[in-house]
Amino acid sequence: MKKKFLLLVTLFLTASLNSTKSPTVQAQSKVYNPISISTGNYEFSDRLSDRDIPTGEGGFARDYYIKLKEKERIAIELTSDEFDTVVMLIGDDGTTIAENDDGPDGTTNSLLFFQIVENGKYIVRVVSFGETGGGKFNLKIDRLQTINQCGDCLPIKKNSR
Repeated sequence: MKKKFLLLVTLFLTASLNSTKSPTVQAQSKVYNPISISTGNYEFSDRLSDRDIPTGEGGFARDYYIKLKEKERIAIELTSDEFDTVVMLIGDDGTTIAENDDGPDGTTNSLLFFQIVENGKYIVRVVSFGETGGGKFNLKIDRLQTINQCGDCLPIKKNSR
């Protein structure tokens, strides 16, 4: 009798475990894929939203890949009337190289000047500061030209007194 009872309990537990459905797990459909920026100067308008990278501070970020060359000088300007901007330049290894929160004009817009020290792919990150959320923004990247070092200039003579 004990053997029949144990057999029934075992069959019941086995049937119960087999009929239990495991929860369905779905992966996120969005993969990190920064937007590639072409060579030359670049200017465009875009929108930062809750579908971008959450910063953990209530704001969001969006990344753009750009190829830069050693000794190249760049100016990155990020402006918005809808959120407090922060612009970051990040190396391909994820290291923050430079960043700017508030530009020299006294607004919450961002302006960053930098000279590249080695060839490579870099990330320009558009960030909304703190809990300012997101909204429309303008991003401008200028590759600055070096002025001719006066190879044809006349030397300046000092006054002799």
